[in-house]
Amino acid sequence: MSMVYTIAIFGEAEKGSFRTAYFCQDLVQLDEYFGNPPEGSQGLYYGVQALLFKRNLIFFRVMEEGFSRQDYLYGLDLLEHQQLISQIHAICIPGVGDQEILTAITPVCEQYHSILISNEADFYDFLTERKRII
Repeated sequence: MSMVYTIAIFGEAEKGSFRTAYFCQDLVQLDEYFGNPPEGSQGLYYGVQALLFKRNLIFFRVMEEGFSRQDYLYGLDLLEHQQLISQIHAICIPGVGDQEILTAITPVCEQYHSILISNEADFYDFLTERKRII
C-alpha cells in the first residue's frame, strides 16, 4: 500500500471562505472551491502542482498572501489542533517572510515532522528581516 502525502498551503483565491480548511484531492475540487488565483498570488499555483503530483491538499484561503497575519495564525492553530489527518508532510506559505508567522509555524512543522516550502524571494526577505532584528 502506498503512502498518501498531504500538503497544507496558504494562498489567495477569488472565492471560498477565509479561515476555513478545505481538503482537496483533485483539480476539479480546487477549481470549484477557489476559482482563479488573483494576479501575483502563488498559493493556487502550488496547489495545482501538489495535486498533479498526487498529493492531498489542505488549502487555507487568506485575504492577502504574506500579509494577512490573522488568517495565517488562525490556520496554523487549526492545523496544530486538528485530529482528522495524522500526518501533514509539508506546509507551503508563499509570500510569507513575516517573523511572527514563521515563528508560529515552527511548532506545527515540528509536530508533524513537516517541511516548510517557501520560495527564494520569501527566504531572502526572511533573512534580511532577521538581520535587522538581531
